[in-house]
Amino acid sequence: MPARPRVLATFTVLADMAQEVACDRLEVRSITKPGAEIHSYEVTPSDLRRAQGTRLLLENGLGLELWSRRFTDGLEGVTRVTLSDGVATLPIGGEEAGPATHHRPNPHAWMSPRIALTYVANIRDAFIRFDPAGAATYRRCAAAYGDRLRALDAELTNRLQRLPPDRRLLVTCEGAFSYLARDYGLDEAWLWPVNGDREVTPQRMERVIRTVRQRKVPAVFCESTVDDRAQRRVAAETGARFAGTFHVDSLSGPEGPAATYIDLMRHNVTTLLAGLDPAVR
Repeated sequence: MPARPRVLATFTVLADMAQEVACDRLEVRSITKPGAEIHSYEVTPSDLRRAQGTRLLLENGLGLELWSRRFTDGLEGVTRVTLSDGVATLPIGGEEAGPATHHRPNPHAWMSPRIALTYVANIRDAFIRFDPAGAATYRRCAAAYGDRLRALDAELTNRLQRLPPDRRLLVTCEGAFSYLARDYGLDEAWLWPVNGDREVTPQRMERVIRTVRQRKVPAVFCESTVDDRAQRRVAAETGARFAGTFHVDSLSGPEGPAATYIDLMRHNVTTLLAGLDPAVR
């Protein structure tokens, strides 16, 4: 039996989406492992060895995985596909992020299932160009996965719309939830705009503390790939509860709460609701 063509994705979330569309016709791998911090990932020699023979690389784009350019420099004949193409982007942070930051697009567009549908369409089209003989498979599998994402969107909409207006503030370490907040009617506050700019300045810390106090926010959160001590300080200063860990840039691995992209989104919303209003399920 001939080996399946190999496709690489820059991180585990994208690889999971791609596996759903490939339906086992292609071998899809992630460069980074579950739990990795992807903003400043350092490519290793073993990564390059594992990538030999790869002809297609799926990346998020929007300035997220600049390290992947160094990765493909070591490979020949690789086609790069940017999965965020066609997304109406939001800026990173806003004025409080600083002039060097807030004019850049927020790269975390996959954090809304509605936008994930664009990623799936881009994966489908890339696979059809790469392997035209499998076009019917890729169309069928992308359509089935798209139906699951639309069902997830309806589920999250139903759950999040039950949050009372005074509990609709999402306080995180990284400003990675702008697309989720926009699409589901939440406000957001964060300690740093992106993990590549992880400095918690006194001004940022004070802004978050002031916001949590003024809005009487009951809970704050952080992400799985970063140090949560700064956010725990916000909790201690304000009386809010540190209510859990979100998964954003990386899946958790098969035994964890975010084994797939859909699991990741459900875990994050369940964690959010449990912290902000346990009466809402």
